[in-house]
Amino acid sequence: MLIRPATVDDTPELMALRVEAEQWLTAAGIDQWTDPTTRPLALAKWRQDIQAGRTWVVVNRSAEVLATVTLGEADTDFWRPEDDPGAALYIYKLITSRAAAGDRLGGRILDWASARAADQGRKWLRLDVWRTNLSLQSYYEAQGFTHLRTEAPEHRKSGWLGQRAAGSICHPQLELPEAAGRDASAHASAASS
Repeated sequence: MLIRPATVDDTPELMALRVEAEQWLTAAGIDQWTDPTTRPLALAKWRQDIQAGRTWVVVNRSAEVLATVTLGEADTDFWRPEDDPGAALYIYKLITSRAAAGDRLGGRILDWASARAADQGRKWLRLDVWRTNLSLQSYYEAQGFTHLRTEAPEHRKSGWLGQRAAGSICHPQLELPEAAGRDASAHASAASS
């Protein structure tokens, strides 16, 4: 597996990951992403983030997309000026395929993002999590994140805020190699062979 910048051609796979996650969450009794009418908005946001170079995908040897993550700046619905928002890199839309379950892929992506945050001179890697998704909150705590507080804007269901030190690595034996350049998908098979 390796991580590379997403391209617009990846959007069908990104949406397939989201739909799979929606179904898994619903089966687990978690109310996150249960409204399929939000899919077009999610897709439009992904396209913006891809164009801006913020969205990444993890691919296997066959160049199949197994995961995605978006890195960005602070969401002002949650992060306040006193949080020093510019001191952090923010994780959004981290989704892994159920086919990769057991590979610690989510943790490997978080380690990769943590290293990127440190490379950019940031102090923190931060995220916001769905307020009712206690399992996901526990997962992130197990990945080195500390819960800072929970925000509850009326128009948002996310708001559990966590951070971990930039550069902290939880899975050093499972480094996720990064492909170079925006046309890295062509290199995925060769780099993984």
